[in-house]
Amino acid sequence: MTRKLLAELFGTFWLVFGGCGSAIFASHIAPADNGQIGILLLGVALAFGLTVLTMAYAVGHISGGHFNPAVSFGLLAGGRFSSKELVPYIVAQCIGAVAAAGALAYINGGVGDGSAGSFASNFYDSAVYFGKSYDLGQAFLTEFLLTMFFVIVIMGTTDKFANGKFAGIAIGLCLTLIHLISIPITNTSVNPARSLSQAVFVGGQALSQLWLFWAAPISGAVVGGIIYKSLMQNTDNEYKYTDA
Repeated sequence: MTRKLLAELFGTFWLVFGGCGSAIFASHIAPADNGQIGILLLGVALAFGLTVLTMAYAVGHISGGHFNPAVSFGLLAGGRFSSKELVPYIVAQCIGAVAAAGALAYINGGVGDGSAGSFASNFYDSAVYFGKSYDLGQAFLTEFLLTMFFVIVIMGTTDKFANGKFAGIAIGLCLTLIHLISIPITNTSVNPARSLSQAVFVGGQALSQLWLFWAAPISGAVVGGIIYKSLMQNTDNEYKYTDA
């Protein structure tokens, strides 16, 4: 269990450090007002996908490579994870995420001015990109749907009947696509630990809106896990955990 928790801690650290770090440091090179915002968004999306892809192969065989409380909830709902491990996994993921954000804050020399989106924090009801904002309902539905499909992709690519050698690539590319869709809407969460880590340091609006970036991804992940288990998974699938 210790090895599993360390794998989740280091994997989530890498996700936040690489993904959020790319957003924080790239913004110094290509600020949103110089016409390069599209390039910045593409780079950040790729960075998040690459962090998951690399850690999926590095430590996924140890812990399952969740790196995300919503994914842990989704796999639990889909019958691929034990409820006994849920809380320890989430604690390890949050510790790794907050530690990464602390390292980023130190390297960056601060967390910005606390405005929406600063320090790669998540948001809604704020026109950070392209002069358009999305309200609470739009943000919630976005995070819900994207996390739901993320879990379906994870469960499908790691199914015993799938080609597991390429699961990490598919999952990483799925997360890249998710960021391409939703960075302008919420700065993309689909990961409560990632949202927590930045909000803790930024405070203000990021902290007050944090509830959405736990509620929407987790509920979407649970629905995704149930959908795959109930409608898509082969009935001969051997993945089954019990608390007995």
